[in-house]
Amino acid sequence: MSITGSMYNGISGLQAQSQATLVVSNNLANSSTVGFKSSSVVFQDVFYETVRAGQTGNGVSVANIDTDFSQGSYQSTGSNTDLAISGDGYFIVKDPNNQAVYYTRAGNFDFDEQGYLVDPGGNRVQGWEMKDGSPTGAIGDIKVDDSQSPPKATNSIQMSMNLNASAEDNSVATVDDKGTPDPKDDTTSCAYTALFDVYDGTANPPLDQSRYEYQSAITVYDEAGGTHEMTVYMDPVSMDADGNTVWEYVVAGNPGEDMRDGFAGTSAAGLMMAGTLTFSPSGTMSSMSAYTPVASTGTSFDGKAAANWTLAEFDAAGLPVMDANFSGSAEPQQISMNFGMVNKDHDTGGGWTGAVDNDGDSKMTLADLQKTGADVPYTQLPSFNAPSINYAATTSYESNSATLGLYQDGYPTGTLQDVTVDQSGAISGEYSNGQTIELYNVGVADFSNPDGLDAQGGNKFLATTVSGEAVVGLPGEAGMGGILSNTLEISNVDMAQEMTNLIILQSAYQANSKVITTADTLLQTAINLKRN
Repeated sequence: MSITGSMYNGISGLQAQSQATLVVSNNLANSSTVGFKSSSVVFQDVFYETVRAGQTGNGVSVANIDTDFSQGSYQSTGSNTDLAISGDGYFIVKDPNNQAVYYTRAGNFDFDEQGYLVDPGGNRVQGWEMKDGSPTGAIGDIKVDDSQSPPKATNSIQMSMNLNASAEDNSVATVDDKGTPDPKDDTTSCAYTALFDVYDGTANPPLDQSRYEYQSAITVYDEAGGTHEMTVYMDPVSMDADGNTVWEYVVAGNPGEDMRDGFAGTSAAGLMMAGTLTFSPSGTMSSMSAYTPVASTGTSFDGKAAANWTLAEFDAAGLPVMDANFSGSAEPQQISMNFGMVNKDHDTGGGWTGAVDNDGDSKMTLADLQKTGADVPYTQLPSFNAPSINYAATTSYESNSATLGLYQDGYPTGTLQDVTVDQSGAISGEYSNGQTIELYNVGVADFSNPDGLDAQGGNKFLATTVSGEAVVGLPGEAGMGGILSNTLEISNVDMAQEMTNLIILQSAYQANSKVITTADTLLQTAINLKRN
């Protein structure tokens, strides 16, 4: 190896250290870049030549620049669309202009003016549309526009009350001089149907406040999201010597909004359910009855006739149901009424026990609550086959009547208010009507050889033949990492290590420059031999 060869070795060393310094400087420059993966230089010696004493090398070159794909630390943010992957995998983004597909660990996403979820470069995040809680169709652009949450008609009402045990009957059962009910005189022939009898859907209000002890109203929704008010009117009936108490009730809507055939514009307009609640001496509910009207049979149908009100049917949960129609739909809107008691056996005998056909019409109706002109004892009121009360059931304690809890399961149309992302990558819309709907699921990809990915800048990588084909899947499944929302994976650059590398490279560069200057001095000495 000649002195000139030594100079070339030094030059190769300067070139190699320069490239290594370039890599280190790039790492340090991106120490705050979201999702950045640091690189490191791998050196190799250059081919050897044999001399008389052995072999000598011909310097150094850069063998490879390796990327460190280890996970970086996490940084919390205030944006729901800032995402990080906890574990293996890459987000998938697509350039909308040339359809190129890239892979990235940088999850600093946001929605653009068209509603697409994009990275800072405008590339669109890829995922699946969600239907009924499951991803469906092919993977594609995630686009959330100003969608609406569809309304839901009310199908269930829950009402928890306390009814004052000391309250007095406000709709006393009396008859006129002929022994028949006279609505004009606000009279009734049956204590258990007093509210039912004095209700008049053509009057305003249909029940005067002097005729009931307590009322509680709740807003319900029809199938188009329209709002309607339904009111439960309560009045005590009687108390026996042992302290058992019976309250009668009716459930009614706005008579002007009742579009049931045979009811609109009549004295029965708005009236949907009638019945009784029985309480034990301790004030807990022990029994319940519920009656609803039969369907209209024509122009001569009388919705206020007690014989046209039969024992209510039950839904699958064992709650009595009533039919409403606020929109003129061909199908009625069934609504269950829950005072805190359910029927655990609602199939046997229609779900009712104790009912007696007192008027001989072979039907169990409101008219059967009297026998030969006298009210039946409360112990002979119809009751559930297998009643079961919950902890929030309506009570009758010695305290003021009050509504303790109201719930109905309908809601109006909702507008999009916010977007959230869960650990499985499901993107959900939160709407003004309180509903949360899963809209999309973020897709992730992984590779058999991530070291073969080709860096493209902008924190993006391209798949290559060396990396292998992308394996696309859902976060948290098949070895893929889960998603962290409001979180970003920051650069995995170790600044202390990079500064140390910089010192080493500086020393190596200085040493290689010394080799060159020393070789130059030796060459000058050889040249000067001729001059001397």
